[in-house]
Amino acid sequence: MHRRERHLVMLNDNRVVRPFEWGCEYISDEQVEDPREIFVRHTESVLADSDSFFALPDISPVVDNDGRELIWDSALQTPFPENNRVHAALFPYSKNKKSAVVILPHWNAKEGTYFDLCKVFNRVGVTALRLTLPYHEKRMPPHLERADYLVAPNVGQTIQSVRQAVLDTKSAVRWLHEAGYENIGIVGTSIGSCTAFLAFVHDPLIKAAVFNHVSSYFADVVWKGLSTYHVKAALESGVSLDELREYWKPISPAAYMDRLAAQEHRPQRYIYTLYDLTFPLELSEQTISLLDQFEIKHSRTVLPCGHYTLGEKPWVYIDGYKIISFLKFKLG
Repeated sequence: MHRRERHLVMLNDNRVVRPFEWGCEYISDEQVEDPREIFVRHTESVLADSDSFFALPDISPVVDNDGRELIWDSALQTPFPENNRVHAALFPYSKNKKSAVVILPHWNAKEGTYFDLCKVFNRVGVTALRLTLPYHEKRMPPHLERADYLVAPNVGQTIQSVRQAVLDTKSAVRWLHEAGYENIGIVGTSIGSCTAFLAFVHDPLIKAAVFNHVSSYFADVVWKGLSTYHVKAALESGVSLDELREYWKPISPAAYMDRLAAQEHRPQRYIYTLYDLTFPLELSEQTISLLDQFEIKHSRTVLPCGHYTLGEKPWVYIDGYKIISFLKFKLG
């Protein structure tokens, strides 16, 4: 299984090792001699009031002529105009507006991926909205081949990008709510899972969630995961793992377990795999351990495959069933 994972990770590999950058300008206007001071204070500030960090202003999505795509200006503006327009594919269930699911793809997902999942949700009576993540597809600046700015060796830019992904997700949820959908769920895969978790913790409109691939700390995935070897190669020239874990706590699920535990329970399922080299097993098990430690009621599914092989038969069918059956039942 590990051999297959390594083969799939390196298939048509076009990863580029970009230079390490602090990117303080992406999170602060403060000018100090040591950028580490900015990131330490930023983490303290966000964790003290994460509601403000992930607060959503008024955003009005625009539906195009065929009613199948939502387009709106992102709540968080970046230096790249293409990235500042959010795109989401809508798969409405025409008979009622009882339930809807927001679907967040994996890193570097191509246009059209997860459309099959959306169509199956339709078949079981659920509207699906598939969001395009920052720097992906139509949102990718023309000089990029991959969504390198979503997970980057730029400490501040990565924080900004994940924050933007969460705000875009909350915008999609709000639009569904204002459109009359009664019960809204979410499912995210890989980095989409991290984004979905952050949105779930900070948006009570989301009534149920499935996290497909799970990990505790954002920094550890990038540092230890096979898919991000090129990002680590740049990061380790300027920062240690311990430092990066602290700086990236605002975008790490582990930092919000206490907050989730204090909330009224909402159904949540965590799916991970035994032979994952991208979200290493130890990090998935650490997430589950934290859920148990904080006595957060949840469902868990463990599959005997890996990160990339989860997209292959038969695992992709089992995974799809675990996602759809859970959300259909919990959303009604």
